[in-house]
Amino acid sequence: MIVIIDYGVGNLASVQNAFRQAGFSSVITSEPEQILKARRIVLPGVGAFADGMSSLEKMGLTGVIFEAVQKEIPLLGICLGMQMLFSTSEEAGLHRGLDLIPGKVRRFQLPASYKVPHMGWNSIRVADNSRLFKDIPSGSYVYFVHSFYTEPEDPQVSTAVSAYGIEFTCAVEKGNIFGTQFHPEKSGQVGLRVLRNFGELKA
Repeated sequence: MIVIIDYGVGNLASVQNAFRQAGFSSVITSEPEQILKARRIVLPGVGAFADGMSSLEKMGLTGVIFEAVQKEIPLLGICLGMQMLFSTSEEAGLHRGLDLIPGKVRRFQLPASYKVPHMGWNSIRVADNSRLFKDIPSGSYVYFVHSFYTEPEDPQVSTAVSAYGIEFTCAVEKGNIFGTQFHPEKSGQVGLRVLRNFGELKA
């Protein structure tokens, strides 16, 4: 079973519906026992970094996520969920993340001709060895809504990049930890393929 973590942030139903379209059943829950019994875990999210981390902590879910990672249950962070996998964010001050992927979350500092948030369809360039982007060619388009981007310390964890004024990491893979800055659930057939690849990961 795929478990979508409910911590009060994000449109969880749209993620669940996308998994259904990709051929997988899922459950939305905040129950630690159910999360730790999952075959796959999804950490979605929209909104502010500090609010997301605060919600996870207040609900006692940070330790659950760490335990799930130690058990090697594949974990997929989407948008804010991906950002919270990182060490710190500079959004509205400096805030600590889950620190599962060493690196920082930075705000776009772009010329006035670029609107922030970055919103809409952008092409991506994918790494050849990516499990999340299996059978997805470079140049494919996915849907973004974000004002911040991730900067991993180890460039090897970056498995897809996009460009909006600057080139930035838009997907990561580190062991059983995965993340997409874009929204697979809003990215048409490419997004469904990403979710299908995640659902079909070999243990």
